[in-house]
Amino acid sequence: MSSRERVLGRVRRALADVPDDARPYEEAVARDYLREHGQRSVRETVDLLAENLAEYRAVVHRTDEEELPLLIMRLLARRGPRYVLVPPGLPPEWMSAADPTRVHDRAVSTPHELDRVESVVTGCAVAVAETGTIVLDGSPDQGRRRITLIPDHHICVVRVPDQVVSSVPEALERIDPERPLTWISGPSATSDIELDRVEGVHGPRTLEVVLLSGS
Repeated sequence: MSSRERVLGRVRRALADVPDDARPYEEAVARDYLREHGQRSVRETVDLLAENLAEYRAVVHRTDEEELPLLIMRLLARRGPRYVLVPPGLPPEWMSAADPTRVHDRAVSTPHELDRVESVVTGCAVAVAETGTIVLDGSPDQGRRRITLIPDHHICVVRVPDQVVSSVPEALERIDPERPLTWISGPSATSDIELDRVEGVHGPRTLEVVLLSGS
């Protein structure tokens, strides 16, 4: 008997006296929690997102469609990367003013190759104001999950107000649970037993979020 069979056998024995519940999962689990905490206007929701992103030590920028290419150019120039990762579906005009050599998201790229890339620019699926969270779902403007975890610098563009919701329940209604979801709340960070914060351990050390209006 394998370890898997032993574990499953113990689970079956533990559940032997539990009555069957034929109700669908959606009905069996109570969902009477608040979908949103308080009533906010669209502008207040976007402002809350910006505030919570900054609280998590993300760098927040606001711009419009016309200025976005110049802003991305300045953000990349400030970091000085030689290479920048670009997902296949990123709008080409976003990178039209940037100088670094573009590295495209490819399945055959090795972690070693990706580690040489300093920056990545992506879109997002949705942003949650109450938690300051950016959600990526692997869509063409976001690319594979690994391209946002290996480079040290991530520029993420959020279209406002279209991609901004107040709460996690509202975000869950917009995303496909079968897609490869990445939930990002600020730069990658951890702390040791002395509570010394260390950033960039299992993701980018610097997260810059661009709130793009006028979309």
